[in-house]
Amino acid sequence: MGKNNKKGKTKLSKKLREDILSLFAENPNKQLNYKQVASFLEVHDGEIRKLIYTILNTLSQEGLLKEVQRGKFKAMNIPKQSSKLIGVFDAGRRGSGYVIVEGFNEDIFISERNTGRAMNGDTVAVELTRSKGKKLEGKITNVIERKNKLIVGSLDIQDHFSFLVPDDPKLNVDIFISGSALKGAQNGDKAIAEITDWPDTAKSPFGKIVEVLGRPESNEAEMKGILAANGIKFTFPDEVLAEASQISMQLPEEEIANRRDFRDILTITIDPIDAKDFDDALSIEFLDKEMIRVGVHIADVGHYVKEGSQLDIEALERGNSVYLVDRVIPMLPEHLSNGVCSLRPDEDKFAFSAVFDLDMNGDVHSQWFGKTVIRSKRRFAYEEAQEIIESGKGELSKEILTLDTIAKNLRDRRMKKGGLEVNTSEIRFQLDEAGKPVEIFKKVQKDANKLIEEFMLLANKSVGKFVGDVKQKHPRELIYRVHDKPDLEKVQQFAVFVSKFGKAFSFKNEDDIAKNMNKLFHEMRDEAEYNVIQSMAIKSMAKAVYDTENIGHYGLGFEYYAHFTSPIRRYADLMVHRVLLNKLNGTKSRIEGMQKTAEHISQTERRAVEAERASKKYFQAVYLEDKEGEIFEGIITGLTDWGIYVELLENFCEGMISLKSLRGDSYYFDENDYVVYGKRSGDEFNLGEHLRVKIAKVSLGRKQIDLELVE
Repeated sequence: MGKNNKKGKTKLSKKLREDILSLFAENPNKQLNYKQVASFLEVHDGEIRKLIYTILNTLSQEGLLKEVQRGKFKAMNIPKQSSKLIGVFDAGRRGSGYVIVEGFNEDIFISERNTGRAMNGDTVAVELTRSKGKKLEGKITNVIERKNKLIVGSLDIQDHFSFLVPDDPKLNVDIFISGSALKGAQNGDKAIAEITDWPDTAKSPFGKIVEVLGRPESNEAEMKGILAANGIKFTFPDEVLAEASQISMQLPEEEIANRRDFRDILTITIDPIDAKDFDDALSIEFLDKEMIRVGVHIADVGHYVKEGSQLDIEALERGNSVYLVDRVIPMLPEHLSNGVCSLRPDEDKFAFSAVFDLDMNGDVHSQWFGKTVIRSKRRFAYEEAQEIIESGKGELSKEILTLDTIAKNLRDRRMKKGGLEVNTSEIRFQLDEAGKPVEIFKKVQKDANKLIEEFMLLANKSVGKFVGDVKQKHPRELIYRVHDKPDLEKVQQFAVFVSKFGKAFSFKNEDDIAKNMNKLFHEMRDEAEYNVIQSMAIKSMAKAVYDTENIGHYGLGFEYYAHFTSPIRRYADLMVHRVLLNKLNGTKSRIEGMQKTAEHISQTERRAVEAERASKKYFQAVYLEDKEGEIFEGIITGLTDWGIYVELLENFCEGMISLKSLRGDSYYFDENDYVVYGKRSGDEFNLGEHLRVKIAKVSLGRKQIDLELVE
């Protein structure tokens, strides 16, 4: 009987395997999890559904399917020669590039002569010309969609013709601008051009100037250029500003009566010293010797920004606020972000709150979610709160020290449950009255920052579970903040990298990775290479995104996690507020297209990160502009095919040594060993290595610092 059962199961497995492969072959672009596959195959038996899950993982390991997200699979086929494919063109600085096709292990190399009219970031059709082994080469046959409909650059105006020279070095073609399309721009001006045509007989596309940003290498022109290049609007439409202006700062008494009143409960905010939009506040009550009630109060943006309003449509399009070095581009007009919604001290404000009864160990005994009215009694800067934590003295020291103790216990528990301990530091700039950087420093997260972080994480985790827990009777569709498990191949590369520093890193399974990384960070926290090691560890991880399918948050060690605590600056949080309110009221969620929104705001988040990074590069270049020829000590922070990236230890500016500039040998980048080596000499350059470098050239327009190695 046992043998017959075994034969039957083997036969079933074989049949399921064939059916699953046929299903993916018929749906090559679909991403499916085991539940969806079972539904397609009309399988309802629990044991057979488990077998489907096992087969999917086996097919993935065999390379016949690709696990594109945790638990989600897609057809994986290396195409035949002459197959036509769709992908995104990633241009190199030398004219050639790669087309990235979702689902392929290898990108398709495109030589300079085969790029056609494609520009960096364009969605293109590509035809394979060679596919021997894993080396794929192709030819771009058509541009399906331009990524950069608007190009930012500087104008070169001659007697009979003009060109806009793009700022982005990956856009290696100039835009021809006729005299009638200059819009009054002067030679050298920084401007935004729109491509209008690209005739078959022309080497360059034709365009027109849509906005003149001003003289190049001024903060105003450069910041606007960065925003425009990333598709970020820096002004609000008149109808949005008009709608915002109609919202009163006064709180209606009838609405106050419908809310839980916290105005007599001690409430504080702890934020950066220069903050203006206060998303969150904490209240604290001592219930008895054992229990403390902590309220995490979040600006009730949803009360003012109604779904489908002009404000809502604009906020969705923007997706999030953008924080450049010298300015903020808010998601909401200033009247709301810094005024009506902001939880400013000594003002009555509407909030959406998560209230927890905890003991000092951080164990939650009860929780409550709902609409409130609060009044912040005191605004603390992080530095003030930190001084109280370190000295044990100061205004409201009992309350702050209590919150700090609970936060530390919450953090310890999170680490023990698999959270990744990342101690981030952020480059900050001190600007003078003219907007010129006079100092660059690193802002390190201390206990005051972590205090706020842990209570925000508690609220986000609790809301995510309360709304979406599948064990509940009525779980709701929600936009989760998800972080997939790491790619084991990338983690293995990280282990090889760590070995260069005489450190061992190993893991048996995915659950081991975070624990062993934390152990490594702890061992190296006082070593010079600590930041480089931590940076490489983060690069080996997946990126956190928004999704309606909950796969958990690996980096935090949370099964459920949703962004609830920053609706002034993130549209995701506003969506979560709306779904939570519907659940509390027992009403059906009427929010349409939630997955599409999740994908959109993941994209707006990425472009904000790119813009913020570009603004820092610009101000670093400004800081070093008058230091050409000076010599600095630095540490290698990145290696590529074209150069060695070095962070200067004195001022944290990052520049690049071009491989071409290295004398006495031909140098190459070995991606497998992550090293730049000399072909004849065997000399190596490794991450974390210290060098002496000279500032060779600084380009503000390119936001670029060229370095030379000092022997």
